[in-house]
Amino acid sequence: MNQRLAIPEPTTAEVPVAIACNRLFLSRSSLWLTVVLIAVLLTLPLFAGSYWLSLLIQVGYLAIAAMGLNLLVGYSGQISLGHGAFFGFGAFASAWLNNTWGIPVIFCIPLAGLMTMAVGTLFGAPAARLKGLYLAIATLSAQYIIEDFFVRAEGFTGGVSGSLANPVNLFGFEFYSDERFFYLVLAFVLIMFIAARNIVRTRAGRAMVAVRDHHLSAEIMGIHLTGTRILAFALASFYAGIGGALFGHYLGFVSIEGFTILMSIQFLAIIIIGGLGTIRGALLGAVFIVGLPELMQVIASVVGEALGGGLAVTQAMPFVKEISIGVVIILFLLFEPHGLVNRWEKLKRKLKSKRSAGVTAA
Repeated sequence: MNQRLAIPEPTTAEVPVAIACNRLFLSRSSLWLTVVLIAVLLTLPLFAGSYWLSLLIQVGYLAIAAMGLNLLVGYSGQISLGHGAFFGFGAFASAWLNNTWGIPVIFCIPLAGLMTMAVGTLFGAPAARLKGLYLAIATLSAQYIIEDFFVRAEGFTGGVSGSLANPVNLFGFEFYSDERFFYLVLAFVLIMFIAARNIVRTRAGRAMVAVRDHHLSAEIMGIHLTGTRILAFALASFYAGIGGALFGHYLGFVSIEGFTILMSIQFLAIIIIGGLGTIRGALLGAVFIVGLPELMQVIASVVGEALGGGLAVTQAMPFVKEISIGVVIILFLLFEPHGLVNRWEKLKRKLKSKRSAGVTAA
């Protein structure tokens, strides 16, 4: 029973996206599409304004943290209601390393990820032995414990006063503007995306999927269930720490008010909307979550002008933006539970079948 048996490729019974493919890119067209997209993003700061760049930077650090959460929820089948707290821990850790020890910020960011990974492993070790509702409650308690830590650990977080986060400096080159910081976030997104895609192709990644699909069968094959789940928690925390560190140094100030249970729910919304069990889903979900409030702001403004404005309409604007996120999550769970990535795959298959039908008819 303890023999190291070969782990088969994961099935796609739960998530009908091609995660079982053992290639970094699913097809040659995906490779070229990725190359074109990166080329466009590299030239974007040349003509895009600070407003659009700030939105894309926000998409970047949220997507990094969401990739980690998708490794935990989508690939290993666990649940976490404390991801926002680990995101905040990464932000405070990077600022603390730089302010206290004088470590350059560019090195503080990965070190903050490792510190957050250690904290995530600490909470993940007992939580990995739980399932279902008990696991959700355990991760929720981690959220509130870390929030209380933020308030009390003034030497680490600055307490209620918060903490300053210096700009990233690389060999005397400061990433102080949106244009410069965009390239930094883009580099981290690419590195973390490639790392995540390679993780799920390894034996450990296939083990996480096996544990998710059927933990009894995985145990029979010789997979250590608790160890695999703890690894998933550690990886999710590492990604959250990297994303949080980028978030803190972009804003220049880290405050305890921003890392509440609402942020943890936002991360869950990102991976649900983007697609569970797919790394690309974290990117698409982050784009959707960041872009939806902006779209709702435009729609609400148009409706407000049509209704003649007024104090009541103005006061209702923030609530409309928040309610829209909840409504969208419900709609996705009802009509597209596998997220935007699955919808995109269906659209590609439909277009491919139409082209094949056209060639056959010709």
